Amino acid sequence: MEDHKKKRAVAIWLLAGVFMIVVQTLLGGITRLTDSGLSMTQWAPIKGALPPLNEKEWNEAFNGYKQIGQYKYMNSDFTLHDFKFIFFWEWFHRLWARMLGVVFLIGFVWFLAKKYFDRKMIKPFVILFLLGALQGAIGWIMVVSGLNDTHLYVDHIKLATHFVSAMILACYTLWFALQLLIPEEKRIADKSLHNFTVIIIALLFIQLVYGAFMAGLRAARAAPTWPGINGEWVPAGILSHSFINYSTNVHFIHRSMASVLFVLIIWWFIKALKLNKIKGKTLFSNSSRWPVILICFQAVLGICTVLSAPTIIMGKFGQYQVLAELHQLVAMFLLMSLLVNLYVLKKTAK
Repeated sequence: MEDHKKKRAVAIWLLAGVFMIVVQTLLGGITRLTDSGLSMTQWAPIKGALPPLNEKEWNEAFNGYKQIGQYKYMNSDFTLHDFKFIFFWEWFHRLWARMLGVVFLIGFVWFLAKKYFDRKMIKPFVILFLLGALQGAIGWIMVVSGLNDTHLYVDHIKLATHFVSAMILACYTLWFALQLLIPEEKRIADKSLHNFTVIIIALLFIQLVYGAFMAGLRAARAAPTWPGINGEWVPAGILSHSFINYSTNVHFIHRSMASVLFVLIIWWFIKALKLNKIKGKTLFSNSSRWPVILICFQAVLGICTVLSAPTIIMGKFGQYQVLAELHQLVAMFLLMSLLVNLYVLKKTAK
C-alpha cells in the first residue's frame, strides 16, 4: 500500500479518537449537570465495567453513596430508583472512557502488525498513551475530592484540570492526525497571523478553565442576567471572598473573556480575509471561516444559557442543561477550528 494511504488510514483512526474524546467530554458534562459524578464511590477498572447486576449489588452501591455529604445534605430523599438514574450517567461516562482505551489499543496493535507506522510516529504515540493515562488518573482524583462528608460536589479546580487535560489530549490527537492528512504544499506561511492564532488559542484555554469553574461552582445561577451582572457592569463585591461573590466574580471574568475573544476572532478573521486575497483559493481560505462562525454561535449560546439558569430544577435535564451542553460542544469545535488553522498557517515558508 502506498505511504500516503497508510498515513490517511492512521489519521482517520486518530480522528475517530478525537470524536470519542468529544463525546466523552459531553458525557462528563451530563454527569455534572445531573449531579451524577459522585454516584460511583469505588474505582474498579475491570469489575466496574459492569453495572450492579442484582438487588444486593445495587443496595451495596447505594449504601456507598449514602456515606458521602452529597447524599446526606442534598439527596437524602433519594430512593433506589433515583440513585439508579444518576449512577447510569457516571457508569456510562466511565464505560465510554474504557471503550476509548480499547479503540486506541486495538487500532494501535492492528496498524503495528500491518506495519503502517514509521519511526516518526513512535514518540507521538507514547505521548498519546501517557496523556490518556494521566487523564484517567486526574478524573479519579477529581471524583475523590467530593467523596467525603463535607463537600456536595467535586472540587471546581480539579474539575477544570480534568476538562482542560481532556482538551489537551483531543488537541494533541487532532494535531497528530493533521500532520498525516495535510500535505506540506497545502499549508501557507504567515508569521503574523500564525502568532495571532497562538495568542487566541492561549486565551481560549484560559476561558475554558473559567468555563469549568463556572460549571463546578454552578456560577450561572449567581448572575442569570444579560448584558449586566445582576444590574451592574462590574460586580460590587468583586474583591469579596464569600462564596456567592466568588461565583459572581468567576462569572464576570468568564463573560469578560468571552467578549475579548469575540473581538479578537473578528479581528483575526479580517486579517485572514486580507491574506486570502493575496494567496487566492487555498485550504486556509476555507478553514478560516469556521472560527468566526463558531464564535458568533457560541456568544448566542452563552447568553441563552445564562438567561435560562433560573429554569434549573435539580435532578432534571431541561432547557438549561441542553443549552449548557451545546455551549460546551461549540467551545470544543471552536478550539479545534483554531487548531486546524494554526496547522495550516505555518510560521515560515520552507
